[in-house]
Amino acid sequence: MMKQAIFLQFLLGILACFSVFFAGAEDPYRYYTWFVTYGTRAPLGVNQRVILINNRFPGPPIEAVTNDNIIVNVINQLDEPFLITWHGVKQRKTSWQDGVLGTNCPIPPHSNWTYKFQLKDQIGTYIYYPSTSMHRAIGGFGALNINQRSVISIPYPAFAGDFTLLVGDWYKAGDKALRKKLNSGLTLPSPDGLLINGLHGSSVFTGQKGKTYKFRVSNVGISTSINFRIRGHKMIMVEVEGSHSLQEAYESLDIHPGQSVAVLVTLRGAIKDYYIVASTRFTKPILTTTSILRYQGSNTRASLPLPIGPTYHVHWSMKQARTLRLNLTANAARPNPQGSFHYGSIKVVRTLVLANAKAKINGKLRYTVNGISYVDPTTPLKLADWFNIPGVFTLNNIKDFPTSRPPAMGVSVFGLTLHDFIEIVFQNTEPTIQSWHLDGESFFVAGYGGGKWTTDSRRRYNLADAISRHTVQVYPNSWTAVFASLDNKGMWNLRSQIWSERFLGMQTYLRVWNNEKSLYTETDIPPNALRCGKAKR
Repeated sequence: MMKQAIFLQFLLGILACFSVFFAGAEDPYRYYTWFVTYGTRAPLGVNQRVILINNRFPGPPIEAVTNDNIIVNVINQLDEPFLITWHGVKQRKTSWQDGVLGTNCPIPPHSNWTYKFQLKDQIGTYIYYPSTSMHRAIGGFGALNINQRSVISIPYPAFAGDFTLLVGDWYKAGDKALRKKLNSGLTLPSPDGLLINGLHGSSVFTGQKGKTYKFRVSNVGISTSINFRIRGHKMIMVEVEGSHSLQEAYESLDIHPGQSVAVLVTLRGAIKDYYIVASTRFTKPILTTTSILRYQGSNTRASLPLPIGPTYHVHWSMKQARTLRLNLTANAARPNPQGSFHYGSIKVVRTLVLANAKAKINGKLRYTVNGISYVDPTTPLKLADWFNIPGVFTLNNIKDFPTSRPPAMGVSVFGLTLHDFIEIVFQNTEPTIQSWHLDGESFFVAGYGGGKWTTDSRRRYNLADAISRHTVQVYPNSWTAVFASLDNKGMWNLRSQIWSERFLGMQTYLRVWNNEKSLYTETDIPPNALRCGKAKR
């Protein structure tokens, strides 16, 4: 009996150890409750209606760690349906949580919906913002920073602290006025100004002389490329959209709509205030705003004269692109590095050449991708796909290459296979800069060029060490080529980050699919999924 008792105690001890191990094995959860409301603010000195989250403009930041589980209960107290998308978060196996109208029914007014997703294997600087209508033009955006685990080292020097800067253009007109103008067939005017963290010229960032700080900078604007610089300081780029970049020094950086970078800045100057400057690129006139980098203990005014920004020309050339573009080479910022990804030696199974264009359809302004101006159906594509609902979309109704057919409205979806390796060429036929973003996947930016892309353009590709990112610029009347390894099953939005053009049809979807029904490749539909259109219960 004594031996049995000892054995039983031993067994219970082992089970207790296992229970502690497994209880601690699950990744942490972070819970948020967000009340989305209208409020009044004066970003440019004039009271106007904005979208607040928990009475904050911009919205509250999410500060998380790799593999954290994020639970966000969004309570929509607006008078319109609303969704938030998590820009750059891969949503591994969970396109249900992507927060765009192709994957989610919008949250009805005066109701709520809870997002549940994991920040799987990601490190870096990201953002969130509304994806519905023109809501993004009046707020609802914020920072989403993912830090590495404490046991994982980073490939750059330690820093004393970090600052998040959400930089973007701003309109005094409200979202409904902007939407009415677009729906009437008119283009939007130039923005009225620039903001940094929701303020025009009044935010202050304080640090100690001799120490190094990380600046996370994201362009949250809806239309305008931004040039960013800190007077008297060099910036060492260390990250671009979740990838560790080559650590080169810059005096200024161009950051296009939807893009994010992180730079290290060492405070080596005299103890005083220095201007942080953001100014518009490729615009006339040039808009500028400033913040202050304050050395601790400094009560002096910022060094004068106020920098008004470089005198950039409105006309663009490939020479400017080569000298001003963001660094193209990098290493992946994964918490568990897998070594070099030899994308340049992998066989491409499909090439998509996507030409954007301005068009008139039914007498009104629209924007197209390979001749189709996208229109959101009342039933989200993901729900229609999951429940095999007919009449919502047809796979591959959009051509892989530009077409001469008359422009038309439609629901365009590319049918692709999980683990396909594809080439996407963004062909910009307009005299203005473009910025393209892909949800759910990353791509390697292999090349840029002026004029029209041809197969001979591949000779100019960087096939060795291109950077992996999720948003990329396309210069006027030029092309940008990327490679994507489609390793994430789901329905993924490919869209222009020029929000008025996306609103008027410059987007499409990639259905990344295989016939295997397995939780290893995709989760089941969430129990709390909203139903709408033909998918209503």
